[in-house]
Amino acid sequence: MDTGSLYDLTPIAWLLAVGVLLALGPLVWVWRRNAGAATARRLHALTVLTLFLTFDLTLFGAFTRLSDSGLGCPDWPGCYGNASPVGARHDIAMAQAAQPTGPVTHSKAWVEMVHRYLATGVGFLILVLAVATWVARRRQRRADHRGERALSAWWPAATLAWVCLQGAFGAMTVTWKLFPAIVTLHLMGAIVLLALLCIQAVRYQQAAMQRLPTVLPAALRTLLVATTALLALQIALGGWVSTNYAVLACTQFPTCQDSWWPPMDFAQGFEIWRHLGETAAGAPIDFAALTAIHYAHRLMAYLVFAAIGLLAWRLHRLAPLRPQARWLAGLALLQLASGLGNVLLGWPLAAALLHTGGAAALAVVLTWTLCESRREGARSAAGQRVPNMEVAR
Repeated sequence: MDTGSLYDLTPIAWLLAVGVLLALGPLVWVWRRNAGAATARRLHALTVLTLFLTFDLTLFGAFTRLSDSGLGCPDWPGCYGNASPVGARHDIAMAQAAQPTGPVTHSKAWVEMVHRYLATGVGFLILVLAVATWVARRRQRRADHRGERALSAWWPAATLAWVCLQGAFGAMTVTWKLFPAIVTLHLMGAIVLLALLCIQAVRYQQAAMQRLPTVLPAALRTLLVATTALLALQIALGGWVSTNYAVLACTQFPTCQDSWWPPMDFAQGFEIWRHLGETAAGAPIDFAALTAIHYAHRLMAYLVFAAIGLLAWRLHRLAPLRPQARWLAGLALLQLASGLGNVLLGWPLAAALLHTGGAAALAVVLTWTLCESRREGARSAAGQRVPNMEVAR
């Protein structure tokens, strides 16, 4: 048998090994710290840790993209077929010599590979969380703890399936050479992953404390759901701006190119299935298309900012949801400041990272609020109707 024709599994084996080693430290720490706690509390602590590390990973992913390191290792899962940039020194040096200002340098290769190592570590934590929840659920059913709120194994299973899909998009981001639609989907996948982990964290805490969600009037609950949907659309538009490098199409505020309605080509700008910097027909993309991408995101920002402001004001009148209201107001102001910084200061790295982090944090806080509230007349996760005395006025 010609072993040279077989696929070399060494890079992916090393990637998995490094990811597991990175995850073991936080995993052992949180498990020992909560050794004497109830099962739901231990799972809650592990989920919060995973959520925190996933948020950090999202920011590091943004740094990888913004520092132009997304193709620092132009293959996957290794780097030029090696487990790390150390073994790929010769290939990286040759690529850098051929294109000194190109996407492949030694520093960019390390940024890209560190991102992959961290992503594998987060994936391992999510796997542990899914297995631990499944085991805890089986024990709970055998013990028949009728006084406890049931632990659900469905959310951790969905999260595990999603992180596998997210890994596939990460591989496609590299192998498809920063295809804008794939990169945007990879960003949205990270936001969904944060939301799934947030749901689990809240559910475990509610189970541990035997706490029911706060009941909201139908109109307020509808506003909450609508604001979450608007934010999701805005994050997708922001990802489309970033992946098409359209931030600097407008360097003024509130006008753009000395106009309230500059020349724009929305049809070309929102051709989804195309290569970076090209139209679907393969021609170079027009500047008017980049302007349309930028301006669509800016116009939507006005609507989202108003919706979050109104929602924060309404929620602040409810004592149980006052922390979420304050987080929403503060993060909305941060997004406004970082967004203006990107436009007026020429897209500095710090402002761009803050803008990505603020968007991710808003998604987490809105998910937290959704989980901690119920529409008036709805049933709780435990199948009980929430008392009318908790209805927010």
